[in-house]
Amino acid sequence: MSGTTNTLYEISEKLEKKENQSANKLVDKLEGEYREVVQELFKDSEFKNIGFELIKYHFDYIRSFMIDDFTIKEKRTILAQGELISSALFYNYLLEQKVHAQLIPALNFMRIDNNLEPDNYYIKENLNRELKQYPDCKIFITQGYICRNMFGEIENLKRGGSDYSASIIGRAVTAEEIQIWTDVSGFYSGDPRYVNNAKPLTQLSFDEAAELAYFGAKILHPSSVLPAKLANIHVRLKNTLRPEDPGTLITSKPLGKGIKAAAAKDGITAIKIKSGRMLLAYGFIRKVFEVFERYKTPIDMTTTSEIAVSITIDDKTYLNEIVKDLQLYGNVEINENMTIVCVVGDNILEQKGYINKVFDALKDFSIRMISYGGSRHNISILINSEDKKEVLIALNNLI
Repeated sequence: MSGTTNTLYEISEKLEKKENQSANKLVDKLEGEYREVVQELFKDSEFKNIGFELIKYHFDYIRSFMIDDFTIKEKRTILAQGELISSALFYNYLLEQKVHAQLIPALNFMRIDNNLEPDNYYIKENLNRELKQYPDCKIFITQGYICRNMFGEIENLKRGGSDYSASIIGRAVTAEEIQIWTDVSGFYSGDPRYVNNAKPLTQLSFDEAAELAYFGAKILHPSSVLPAKLANIHVRLKNTLRPEDPGTLITSKPLGKGIKAAAAKDGITAIKIKSGRMLLAYGFIRKVFEVFERYKTPIDMTTTSEIAVSITIDDKTYLNEIVKDLQLYGNVEINENMTIVCVVGDNILEQKGYINKVFDALKDFSIRMISYGGSRHNISILINSEDKKEVLIALNNLI
């Protein structure tokens, strides 16, 4: 199923540009791949036929959007089809295997409000109403990622996708534990692609996990465990391919002290605004931040000096417009293709000696920016991307 959402996005992009013929070719190709899945997945001819009918229904539905007035509403509906198809196929596979299960559509209970945040009261009431319809059922399948907005239109959760859905649902049903199964065995002390002796982390606090996720650990989206944190529900990360591995347990309480891990976030752009005349003037910082707010561009790191403010972003969509607006307040310097490395641990801000260890480990590298003190659990450092591997190895040696 990997890559389905990307292909559906590509199809919708083609339809937006009125390139219906190109879109139809992509639809045909993706439908063919799903027909192969059905052929391999089911053994019984009855369930094969159910699978083929399901595939035909959904892909004919996608083709129905080859219309002149294609809008964002149609685009969101197309993007939802991957989750709807895969969950229905999985449900029918369980039925073929004589497993008693029930499929409940996420579109019946998952809703976001006007601020694009989960409508938790609505979700809890409607989800529990769905579950009560099947009092004897112990296994329920639903979709991740997709939801409805306040107008009843199909939308998506964007941040964290299915992980976010799992956390929201876990909170709504007051789960004992939320498990997220991926293709890696939880968090590590360093990125195993670059650090050969990276150690698995058996337990982290919600804050530590969020810091690592935000600054580059791809296993988890930083927002996806927030509902679990608010409800104090444990989250366990497990490896589908290696189920015997313990994985990582995320709880409200950290395990152990000191530095536990380092993660790297690539594609960072550093922006320096330098102005000897305006920097200390009342309202200068507010005006700078308002530029980023205007273009809905989040800021990762911020440092200030007497005559300059340095900021990092990871979204360059409106970089030219941002630079143009900032030039009203001073000279603007841009450094692209940078990397943020974050060092994470419990309360490392308040424990003596850890900041010295970090700087000693990085004494041979050029450091562009440092963020220390904003979080009790994180030290963030901006470096040249070509130094990332060596920096991660050096920091892992501290753990």
